[in-house]
Amino acid sequence: MGSTVLSLRIDSELLDRLRQHAAKRGMSVQDYVVRTLIRDDFDERFTAAVEETEKFYGDSGGGVTPPAGGVDDAAARVMGVTPPVT
Repeated sequence: MGSTVLSLRIDSELLDRLRQHAAKRGMSVQDYVVRTLIRDDFDERFTAAVEETEKFYGDSGGGVTPPAGGVDDAAARVMGVTPPVT
């Protein structure tokens, strides 16, 4: 996948906050912003996939059933869902 340059004009206070967030993670502002956008995009696509699954299988009010092997806590955090209580 190629990359493209995107130029943004943002408030100086926002840039300062972005610098602080990036520094806490040992990242550049550019990397922090890109990762944040990727995470947000993933969350939106995951939500859309869950909604489509619920439409296909019907929503019984319980949400999406986790895979047979279960979802580990780390994977659940990445997906933005609460892991099942076992």
